[in-house]
Amino acid sequence: MPDQDVRLQHLKVWLDEQLSILFAAQNWGPIPPATLTAASSDASFRRYFRWEGEGRTFIVMDAPPPQENCKPFVDIAHLLSESGINVPKIYAEDLTQGFLLLNDLGQKTFLDVINEQNADQLFADAIDALLAYQQLPMDAPLPSYDVALLSRELELFPEWYVKRHLGIEFDQAQQASWEQISNLLIESALAQPKVLVHRDFMPRNLMLSEPNPGVLDFQDAVYGPVTYDITCLFKDAFLSWPEERVQGWLKGYWGRALALGLPVQASVDEFLRASDLMGVQRHLKVIGIFARICHRDGKPRYVADVPRFFAYIEAVLTRRPELVELGNLLTSLGQPELRQHK
Repeated sequence: MPDQDVRLQHLKVWLDEQLSILFAAQNWGPIPPATLTAASSDASFRRYFRWEGEGRTFIVMDAPPPQENCKPFVDIAHLLSESGINVPKIYAEDLTQGFLLLNDLGQKTFLDVINEQNADQLFADAIDALLAYQQLPMDAPLPSYDVALLSRELELFPEWYVKRHLGIEFDQAQQASWEQISNLLIESALAQPKVLVHRDFMPRNLMLSEPNPGVLDFQDAVYGPVTYDITCLFKDAFLSWPEERVQGWLKGYWGRALALGLPVQASVDEFLRASDLMGVQRHLKVIGIFARICHRDGKPRYVADVPRFFAYIEAVLTRRPELVELGNLLTSLGQPELRQHK
């Protein structure tokens, strides 16, 4: 895009200035010849570049205002680093332009390397990080996962997936069902003990790094339900695990959290139910977001992952009879075909 090209020129000018200051301050000598290549992009307007020169690497974030705001990233990076989490070190920031110069946590995400053999170890490392920041005192000026935020997230499903993607308007009965389901999911979330919540704690946002993992994409952190991040970790957009294995990991986390005195549910059954319902709230939100990214932002590839989230919901419906109304609603939409597994 032409406007991105202009931004890239501004970013390069800013980067040259910041590197001159940094190299001088660190006594690293002259700035070597270097390359600047695309490191990654995501579903937002943010872009990342990798600067490489003579064995040194940095990451440069381009977060264009007014669509993006770097300040939460900067504030939460400082907050998480207090608990020993390996988050990007911020060498330079320009919040007005939306530029950050960061250290490089590595080139491989958990998503790039995780498999059946190493998943136990990688998830153990991820849970170490999760437990560390869940122990932080809740005294930062972060928003809470309140009724308004939970409702706003849930409404993405009827607004973008049902209406825009399927072209269906809820009739009166469907709308009543949807309101009943939403109330159940919101009440369950609000009844949970609160901790710091990353909100996108999944293999794609965890870097293979030293110490492991490097944690990214935390700028939307809030205080909210204790089951949110651990549920998100095992039920993300890009890979699925056997239900039996996920249940084992969830129980393992619950036992460790309880031993640390974290405010998890008193019984494992209560914890697993809260995790199931929290997951359904998130899955419905994500389906809505992927439809919005497709129809509003012109990025259709995310919609291909929608069936995975319906499969997560389906697995929960088979063991949570209180969600029968949701099963009936999805069946009435004709999307997806929900099969009852024995």
